[in-house]
Amino acid sequence: MMIFEIYFFSLGLIIGSFLNVVIYRLPADKSIISPPSHCPNCKQRLRVIDLIPVISYLLNKGRCRYCGEKISIQYPLVELLTAILFLASYVKFGFSSYLFIILLLLSVLIVVSIIDLKYMIIPNQITYAGIFLSLIFAFVFDYITLFNAFLGIAIPSLLLFLIIFFSKGGMGLGDLKLAAMLGGFLGYKYVLAGIFLGSLIGSIIGIYFIISKKWNGKTMIPFGPLIALGNTIMIFFGRELFDLYIAIFV
Repeated sequence: MMIFEIYFFSLGLIIGSFLNVVIYRLPADKSIISPPSHCPNCKQRLRVIDLIPVISYLLNKGRCRYCGEKISIQYPLVELLTAILFLASYVKFGFSSYLFIILLLLSVLIVVSIIDLKYMIIPNQITYAGIFLSLIFAFVFDYITLFNAFLGIAIPSLLLFLIIFFSKGGMGLGDLKLAAMLGGFLGYKYVLAGIFLGSLIGSIIGIYFIISKKWNGKTMIPFGPLIALGNTIMIFFGRELFDLYIAIFV
């Protein structure tokens, strides 16, 4: 029924608005609950009319209604991205406990990706809590065995640890913890494939920077968003990609 598609798209817009709060406040070590939403420039508390996802941004032409300060395009983009992913998840997985798990995981990946892009960090508060929750969900919902959840945490972690050790800093421990968290939710096969896809996409981006002469030798490409992107692809198309691989190479 179309009403459910509308519901999950709208829910995604609302959750996306909250994710923007987390993205702004968590790296600054501020509470994500208090104080209420306000303009970072003039500190004016925002009213309901200022908090309508996407629409408020468009109505105010991308500026604070009170002081005129420009608002980052990040805000409506995160809201729209979350809405699209929520809708796609409902269409893909239907109304189920697994849908709830995937919506939570995708929300976390959006937060992690934007924070890593902006600040080159992946907060431990997110990855540690995610690893713990992955084990709780495996036990409660039984969509993955606890043993496979533990393997999902351990195997990608070991792989990235070896890469970090031998590359001498080519990747951060935050990436390792993110992979461990994802493994707890998805299992090691999906996460290893997601890391491979993320690396492939990162290589393509790197080649583009080199060809376009935008690479200055110091350009840093955070790996967290690439891990998140690769694993998002696996969430939606993992089974089809594995089937394609088997059909071609096995």
